[in-house]
Amino acid sequence: MTEKKPVRHMAPPKSAGEALWRMRWTLARRVVQLTVLLLFAGTARWGWQLMGEPVLDGTLTSSKFLGLIPLSDPLAALQRFAAGHMPTVTVLTGALIVLAVYGILGSRTFCGWMCPMNMVTDLPDWLRRKLGLDADVVRTTNVVRYGLLLASIVMSALLGTAAFEAVSPQAWLWRDIVFGSGLAALAAGFAVFAIDLALMKHGWCGHICPLGAFWALVGRLTRSPGVQVHFRDEACTRCGDCLRVCPEPQVIRFNDLKKTGRIPAGECLNCGRCIANCPEQALNFVLFKKAPAQNPVRKQGE
Repeated sequence: MTEKKPVRHMAPPKSAGEALWRMRWTLARRVVQLTVLLLFAGTARWGWQLMGEPVLDGTLTSSKFLGLIPLSDPLAALQRFAAGHMPTVTVLTGALIVLAVYGILGSRTFCGWMCPMNMVTDLPDWLRRKLGLDADVVRTTNVVRYGLLLASIVMSALLGTAAFEAVSPQAWLWRDIVFGSGLAALAAGFAVFAIDLALMKHGWCGHICPLGAFWALVGRLTRSPGVQVHFRDEACTRCGDCLRVCPEPQVIRFNDLKKTGRIPAGECLNCGRCIANCPEQALNFVLFKKAPAQNPVRKQGE
């Protein structure tokens, strides 16, 4: 029988440098999100150009990079198709490009690294941990968002328009920051903040958002080894620090991780929180590399 490893939790940071190092993946995500947002806003508000072409013209729903490369939201294109609007060649090409990029990167990389809404949802998640607010007023499962994804397609067909696009808080937030006064962005952000803080933990991204469900399905179908979180069972003491910070804690099932050596594709946001908060460094990002061979299951008495 193997000796049980003592549980060791992550100690408080001893310096500002160590605190910043633990936040490295969150800071990297913020740099990516804010840079893309700034490129959109700079192009729309101040006419930024590169090589004589608009840098990033449009929105996350539909845009062009350098006036040449189309980029389209695949879910928005799917909703419009369900509504009876045939996509143009440009929109279809843009949707395929975006689908290919995030399909290769794997899981919900879009949600963790591009979507502006997780800049909002990280705050109530932090407040909940600080205030000890573990209870949920509304109880549901992440399966609900898949039902809402299906409903958005059906409603688009019935209404003749992209149903989720009309009410999507992240679309409101993005468009208003880039083109508007900021008031609609403030309202959309506050609504999601209130849901996550007062009603249920990880409410919007973890239980409601149809766009998150769409990218989770893409991650499950592609199973790309692009960006993965690998797991070393021999280092893990099951302290649970990763579970406390993970926006999708259902993906961290230690018995499964012991067999597969990686976080499963699909719901994982590739946000890196579990890596930064693991005291044993049992988790790490790996790019375009298969997980190690399955660990042999030890029999009792070994």
